[in-house]
Amino acid sequence: MTEHPSLQPSIEAWTQSIEAISELVSPLVEGEWNRPTDCPGWSVRDLVSHVIGGECEALGDPRPIHTLPRDLYHVTDETSRYMEVQVDVRRHHTAPEMTSELEYTIIRRSRQLRNDKRDPERTVSNPVFGQMSATDFMRLRAFDVWVHEQDIRRALGKPGNLDSPGAQLARDILLSRLPKVVAKDAGAPKKSAVVFDVSGPLEFLRTVRVDEEGRGSVSKSPSLGPVVTLTLDWETYVRLACGRVRPRKVADRVKIEGDAELAGRILGNFAVTP
Repeated sequence: MTEHPSLQPSIEAWTQSIEAISELVSPLVEGEWNRPTDCPGWSVRDLVSHVIGGECEALGDPRPIHTLPRDLYHVTDETSRYMEVQVDVRRHHTAPEMTSELEYTIIRRSRQLRNDKRDPERTVSNPVFGQMSATDFMRLRAFDVWVHEQDIRRALGKPGNLDSPGAQLARDILLSRLPKVVAKDAGAPKKSAVVFDVSGPLEFLRTVRVDEEGRGSVSKSPSLGPVVTLTLDWETYVRLACGRVRPRKVADRVKIEGDAELAGRILGNFAVTP
């Protein structure tokens, strides 16, 4: 238990997700670590390496000194190049090396979170996301770990935790980014509403309203005359919002009512994670 109640929900979500990852990968034989995931160029091993690397950096460990190969097609910009270092440096680690490092990293990071007495509203700097409060950084770490837990589950064919604390935190983060997707990126008309009806383990109905100045906001109240209604299941929502799948690949899982052209623009801009 942390001394700061504001951090506790994120820490609980992070703990459940990262321990779930450890449980998922501990029994894997060597070949299973190489299974491809929805993240381009990354295997199960690579995702676990990414999670380990993120937590090591949160612990303040020095980054590995490592030169990336030139033929990594999925490394396309400075952000992906930055993230790839922690992955590529572990690419030839054995299964026991991976599981032992993951377990040790969880122990170290849990201890740090439990004993941290610093102000949770202090500013921290992240090379990918910039400056933010420690509270917001912890929410993003919990979000990142839950999303990668789901990536690993899909790769291994072991679904679960779609309604966990991490899932609920992910829902709130993804919904907070919907107004920009609908109002700015997709260019929904002023004084219009777009409804998202999501089913599955985590059910919710949300309306994105665009005001007379073109600004979007999310509401729990339904709209009587939405310009578009998108109906889909929660796992498909996550895969689209996290850029794991292209809209045309899951067209049979998304029901569109209303302005199909606007719906296409919304889905085309739906991915909101790096």
